[in-house]
Amino acid sequence: MSSFDEKELNKLMKLSRLDCTEEEKKKLVSSLGKILNHVDQLKQVETEGVPPCCHVLETVINVMREDEIGKMLSRETFLANAPAHVGGMVRVPPVIKFE
Repeated sequence: MSSFDEKELNKLMKLSRLDCTEEEKKKLVSSLGKILNHVDQLKQVETEGVPPCCHVLETVINVMREDEIGKMLSRETFLANAPAHVGGMVRVPPVIKFE
């Protein structure tokens, strides 16, 4: 059985740069512990000789529709709905900060 405690959660939080309240930590430790226990149960299932599959049902097919060009907004209308724009382009906040 896997043990998951607050010490392990703190490691994960540091690696993923997440911050949680004490109440959220308690819920996460409980939930992740239950998930790991379930995975341990699944490890006990005998799968020798069972072929791998992508779907549980063989009849599952991917249903795709053709792309269709619809009515497009004018640039002015589109930019009027954007919170910020520069030179005809939507301005977005930086995703990666270089230090």
